Amino acid sequence: MRHLLALFLVLGVSLCAGAADGLVNGNPPDIRALKIGDAAPEFDLPGIDGKNHKLADYTGGKVLVVLFTSNHCPTSHSIEKRLQRFWDEYQPKGVKLVAINPNHPDGLSKDELGYGEFGDSFEEMKPYAEKNKWTFDYLYDGDQQLIARAYGCLATPHVFIFDQELKLRYAGRFDDSRFYDDSTVKSKDAQNAVDAMLAGKPVPVELTKPHGCSTKWREKKVGHDAKHETWAATPVKIETIDAPGIIKLRANATNKYRLINVWATWCAPCVKEFPDLVGISRQFDMRDFELVTISLDAAEDLAKAEAFLFKQAAGMSKKVAGTIAKEGRTTNSYLFTGSTDDLAAALDKDMPGPIPHTILVAPGGEIVWRHNGVIERAETVNAILDRMNRFYSPAPAK
Repeated sequence: MRHLLALFLVLGVSLCAGAADGLVNGNPPDIRALKIGDAAPEFDLPGIDGKNHKLADYTGGKVLVVLFTSNHCPTSHSIEKRLQRFWDEYQPKGVKLVAINPNHPDGLSKDELGYGEFGDSFEEMKPYAEKNKWTFDYLYDGDQQLIARAYGCLATPHVFIFDQELKLRYAGRFDDSRFYDDSTVKSKDAQNAVDAMLAGKPVPVELTKPHGCSTKWREKKVGHDAKHETWAATPVKIETIDAPGIIKLRANATNKYRLINVWATWCAPCVKEFPDLVGISRQFDMRDFELVTISLDAAEDLAKAEAFLFKQAAGMSKKVAGTIAKEGRTTNSYLFTGSTDDLAAALDKDMPGPIPHTILVAPGGEIVWRHNGVIERAETVNAILDRMNRFYSPAPAK
């Protein structure tokens, strides 16, 4: 009854979230739509170099490119290298470039962080840019998001290109591909616009539709909080499992990566790491991924283990519940009462014995990463990303 009551309360919040956040079709009502010929709006924003930068700092060139991008978005990730190559080629030709992160961390749901190790906070911008070896300015608008409103930033990435008089000549996508692979780019829209402007010709296509991740307005926190509360109110069901059942789990005849963790309520290191495991499961919830937990508690302590998992907000999301139902399963939480030798033989022959023990299993059953002892969250996230990648990939040809 306690679980049901909590769930009903959260659902009530969810229904009100759309009205409470004050957004209209996902954007603030005061967002501006720049038109071709409009002047570039002024800004004064902090950069990752520790200095504030104004629009006036980018005058004097033949062309100014203002690019809204972000740390977390897979579509932004897809142009990371293309953007630096663009800068290397066009800076000597008199082109100015400034990148701006429009997002506030509160505007992101936990499950929107599944394509990278970085969120959209100001503090995370510098390591993200350094990882990409960017040499252009990267500024932060997330605190007030006034510049994103002034330019009409609908998504990341979203490009605005201005002429020598700082009049808008192009707005829209950087190019026509959402993917990292350069071979998927068929139309270099921003580059085409710059080439035309440098040649003194009309821009061939002045407006395109930006594609990417919606701008993360801080007002979206209302809806995200409701979702997170729903997760926290989701009941947990533990089922007993035997060695053949574990062998089947490990075989992983799905398209998902499985992070399988062996734990127990009597294991202090297991208890310590569990918030990170739950956080990782939420982070990758929108991807082909699932967290499977195997408790080594005694059979009579099953209810105790369930209560612990509920307190940790480890209930399955609606998406995960749907995917496991297709496999004929009803839970991702199990209790194993066999011997350590039987467990190791069924799950991981290299398991040394102590718990916690965590493995990452690829589709088809190969263990691609393992860790014995308390996980380090960043290391685990990177291990997952290294296998699943940080970008959208084209669907395989049929």
